[in-house]
Amino acid sequence: METRPAPLDGMNQDDGLDEFRVSSPREIQGLLKQLLDGSVLLNLNASDGSVFTSAIWTLDSSRGTVGFNADPNDPAMQALLEGEEVVVVGYLDSVKLQFDVHDLVLVHGNKASVLSCPAPREMYRFQRRNAFRVRPLMRTSPVARIRHPDMPEMEFSLRVMDVSIGGCGLFLPEDVPTMNAGVLLQDVRIELDTDTKLEVSMCLQHVTSINAEARGVRLGFEFKRVGGDSLRSLQRFIDLTQKRGKLMALN
Repeated sequence: METRPAPLDGMNQDDGLDEFRVSSPREIQGLLKQLLDGSVLLNLNASDGSVFTSAIWTLDSSRGTVGFNADPNDPAMQALLEGEEVVVVGYLDSVKLQFDVHDLVLVHGNKASVLSCPAPREMYRFQRRNAFRVRPLMRTSPVARIRHPDMPEMEFSLRVMDVSIGGCGLFLPEDVPTMNAGVLLQDVRIELDTDTKLEVSMCLQHVTSINAEARGVRLGFEFKRVGGDSLRSLQRFIDLTQKRGKLMALN
């Protein structure tokens, strides 16, 4: 399960995230209450990379505040208090919720301590990546055109094995030098079909062996910067591929 914040910086055009954004105060309050009632574990991500796992302890709709369980002795929690912005990530079933909180204050009570802050004014709701990942249909030949970090003067076309709203899997043939996890590829052009072409930056998360006969490995990438138009185009491609796959299964 992906518990890191989605990379929104590259998708912050006025309309690029509309389909994921929740801005209705009533709807936000409802989602927060579900997190509270379910004692859902949340990752509070500080700007320095520290992560403090907590859950919502109190929700005051009249004051517009939310309180998280606190542990004053946890160094990760101290990093939250010292930073200006915290990104909260958690799941309701297969839906990933993400929202920013500001002005965290540690409040000591008789029985427990609470991290209190104003309730978020907007949230983002994403389907879990695994639920959205699709394999392109065989009649298409989707590729990603990249420049290998060790050979930037050459462009390689790698086959797209699968794709999701958050990343993709590429097939790296055994005759192409491998890459190390953490490498960032800029200006990657992904061509999924005639109508779906993306310009993205992406970070290599893992390298996975397939089988001896495959003569290559799978590279798992996370998208880092995706424009609003590309995001909507990718979402349409995923939805259409899912529908076509279901029709083929019925036949």
